[in-house]
Amino acid sequence: MSGLGNTTADPSRLDPEEKIGPEELRALQLERLRWTLRHAYENVPFYRRSFDEAGVRPDDCRTLADLARFPMTTKDDLRAGYPFGMFAVPRERVRRVHASSGTTGRPTVVGYTERDLSTWADLMARSIRAAGGRPGDIVHIAYGYGLFTGGLGAHYGAERLGCTVVPVSGGMTARQVQLIQDFRPDIIMITPSYMLALVDEFERQGVDPRSTSLRIGIFGAEPWTEGMREEIEERLGIDALDIYGLSEVMGPGVSQECAETKDGLHIWEDHFYPEVVDPLTGEPLPEGEKGELLFTSLTKEALPVIRYRTRDLTRLLPGTARPFRRMEKVTGRSDDMIILRGVNVFPTQIEEIVLRTPGLSPHFQLVLTRPGRLDHMTVQVEARPGCPAERRALAAGELVEAVKETIGVTVECSVVDPETLERSVGKLRRLVDRRASGAR
Repeated sequence: MSGLGNTTADPSRLDPEEKIGPEELRALQLERLRWTLRHAYENVPFYRRSFDEAGVRPDDCRTLADLARFPMTTKDDLRAGYPFGMFAVPRERVRRVHASSGTTGRPTVVGYTERDLSTWADLMARSIRAAGGRPGDIVHIAYGYGLFTGGLGAHYGAERLGCTVVPVSGGMTARQVQLIQDFRPDIIMITPSYMLALVDEFERQGVDPRSTSLRIGIFGAEPWTEGMREEIEERLGIDALDIYGLSEVMGPGVSQECAETKDGLHIWEDHFYPEVVDPLTGEPLPEGEKGELLFTSLTKEALPVIRYRTRDLTRLLPGTARPFRRMEKVTGRSDDMIILRGVNVFPTQIEEIVLRTPGLSPHFQLVLTRPGRLDHMTVQVEARPGCPAERRALAAGELVEAVKETIGVTVECSVVDPETLERSVGKLRRLVDRRASGAR
């Protein structure tokens, strides 16, 4: 694993808010929270209705703890307001619109005022700097551009920091590899699964991935494990940092891992207030306990969100490299959980086992079928190049045994040839559900 060497935080480089004291931070959060609640209540019919039904008013929030009295917001609530019904400013003040893919229904639409866009750029610049980026660095952006917030969010943040941006977007994998060799970027911003696809392409072209100019990778948009981090850092010789965000709250840059500690993502709490609740009951959990993450925006004008249910599972921890609290790396979502014959299974649990099984590559998919009355899961995973047939058979057996021992469920494993499974150029599709069709 490589080291950045000179990335210890220089206090003179930090935003004033990154050096804020705890009492000052709480006072700032409460002031901004009370403004947000009034702004949402006065300008968004959904929030006026939901607050009224819950019997609360913005002025009822006198302390940060009072936020727990207010109703939560879900993705379905945002979808019901499609397209612009959740905006808190006149449409004419909205300078940009982004949206989710809408693959499971209506997309969620998010809007940004001029001030929102400036705040987003500032926070993304803060995030890139926290990861070790500096003005003048070349940043290769392979997040998708367009309605997805990843590409443009990273783009404007890198420019705000003073970096040179290479706006490649996703796809054209061979060309990505060529541009990395020709332009010699310092930083790559990309999903971790697509980074592995680029590493495979380097090796296919006979290029040692560790020989590139890259020194920092900022990875987000999908859950990934510590095992995946180790795989990326070992094969590329870079430092791999986690970034977190979601469109409904802002986009990338809600929280960021710091290069000097790599111990979880510091939430930019001067703009986003986090809570962790029991995903079943919605009751707030004590700090340090794992549950579902909620966010309330504190400064957004166009689309304020109150206690938004992210569905991401994590826990809150005290700050280290920054005074803001950290969130543990997200390795699962409450709506990604597979219930297989009464056992809860997360794709990242399978990923950890795949990564520690000799002969298996990180490229895998989980295929769900229902051949009879019970659900059945097959782990389809690629062998590493050069892995002999006898090792493949042993690896498949080792994975099945490890899943049974650590998760408590029986699966099948099919080890396939390298470069057989579909490669991701964005968010990885780990789960293939064939139960409705009955196909095997």
